[in-house]
Amino acid sequence: MFTGIIEEIGTVRSIYGSLSGAVIDISASKVIDGTKLGDSIAVNGVCLTVTPGHGYFTADVMPESLRRTSLGSLGPGSKVNLERAVPCGGRFGGHIVSGHVDACGRVEAMEKEGIATLMRVSVPRNVLKYIAEKGSVTLDGTSLTVVHAGEDSFTVSLIPHTLSSTALGFLRTGSPVNVEVDMLARYVERLLDCSSAHTGARGGKDGSGLTLDYLIENGF
Repeated sequence: MFTGIIEEIGTVRSIYGSLSGAVIDISASKVIDGTKLGDSIAVNGVCLTVTPGHGYFTADVMPESLRRTSLGSLGPGSKVNLERAVPCGGRFGGHIVSGHVDACGRVEAMEKEGIATLMRVSVPRNVLKYIAEKGSVTLDGTSLTVVHAGEDSFTVSLIPHTLSSTALGFLRTGSPVNVEVDMLARYVERLLDCSSAHTGARGGKDGSGLTLDYLIENGF
């Protein structure tokens, strides 16, 4: 489990393989401090099991990760966001991030707004339905707040610190970006589906079951 607070920007040393699987080597310093064989590090938001070395770590990337994320588009010299799995009792500065990417989105626009930069990202509609204004979303492993959610894209606001301390500062219009939605949204949808199957769309007459009306009435 991760928090979406990036610890370090790493640099890809090499990536080789094919769509059937790849091996990636990444130069890093902070995230390999105390890291052991088999530990997890999120690379641009993708949870990978690592083998640490001296000044770098190595990880295998399975076909599913190559299909669903932007890792396959990386090359030597690419900058990536890195975060170690949060330790039990550690500080939780972002939101709950699983490291399981939902889709590879695309940066549609970047526009200055005062000290901030507005970034608009397009994603498939089956993913966009989980993204809500003022809710949380993860872009390349970075925990961010949604400014606006439209019909085919959403917008986040990046402060100067985020641009300078994460690899998001290297993104440009057209860049691919890994998107992970807030897992709470997925579980709420699943609970609603299960409830509807047992009680109908509006719930039972006795008020039992989790329904859309119940969630709205209670501020969700």
